[in-house]
Amino acid sequence: MSLAPENTRFSFTLLWTFATFGGFLVSLCVIEVGDQPDIGVVEAAIGGFAIALPQGCLLKQPIFCIRWILSSILGWTVITATGIGAVGWIVPNTQLLPMRLLSGVICGTIGGFGIGLAQWLAIPQPFPWAWRWIFVSSASWGVALPVGSFVGSVLRQLTQLFLGEVVGLAITWLMVAILTGIDAHKLRS
Repeated sequence: MSLAPENTRFSFTLLWTFATFGGFLVSLCVIEVGDQPDIGVVEAAIGGFAIALPQGCLLKQPIFCIRWILSSILGWTVITATGIGAVGWIVPNTQLLPMRLLSGVICGTIGGFGIGLAQWLAIPQPFPWAWRWIFVSSASWGVALPVGSFVGSVLRQLTQLFLGEVVGLAITWLMVAILTGIDAHKLRS
């Protein structure tokens, strides 16, 4: 008995969400969340690998999986090296909510665009929808980063613990995982 296309799409989105969010949790064992100058290119590459490996395992073709992992690492290292930062592991320097939200939208959109562009290079061509992945990634990060930053700031102020910021980043990653997962099922086609 085969699953209906809608159930398959939901199942894959759920798997993608678990893979992406699980990769983030694993990355926390290696990468210390901090301010932008604290997270360097090496940490970004390790974090990119931790996220891309479980995502790549969900893809059908082994060559696509390897290309996905390598392009993801490339994307994370490039956006970190260019000064945008490893957006999934850095905390804004300011506690001013309007600045955090604006910074989150700008850095999330640009960082998501860079990661999406790098990952687009791994998508087997020609897929007529492949270019959309760049914008899905950009929009997902542009929405999720300010929300997570807002939650992190509020929790940090309420608890006076930096752990609130980590919870905010976890919310960011969970949102990115869900939002990209909605479109990621097409990567298996």
